[in-house]
Amino acid sequence: MEYKVIFHIDENARWQMLLGNVENLLGALGSGHMTVEVLANGEAVQKYAAALPGRDDEADQSLAAKMASLHQEGVTFAACRNAMRANHLTEHDLHPFVVTVPAGVMELVTRQAQGYAYIKP
Repeated sequence: MEYKVIFHIDENARWQMLLGNVENLLGALGSGHMTVEVLANGEAVQKYAAALPGRDDEADQSLAAKMASLHQEGVTFAACRNAMRANHLTEHDLHPFVVTVPAGVMELVTRQAQGYAYIKP
């Protein structure tokens, strides 16, 4: 059976929990049996930026390393362009493994219509 899951995050404080949930899910089923997307909107898109002034570099580097590792396992990381604009980010600011979508809410609706399970830790 093929599983499809979209994780939604809009708060920076929930990144560790979300990535732990993704790791646990992949550990339980294996990446070969599922399609996983992480959609960030709101302030959470800030953690997709390679560098921003005033950030906790060590913690952010740890998050970025975990995201990059999960991306290598097939996880897609998507950023809402509306949230990027609100947070003064461009595509050039993002880690190379991050893709963008025009509107995060529309991405969530589309993926759920395609049969994706919705998870928001």
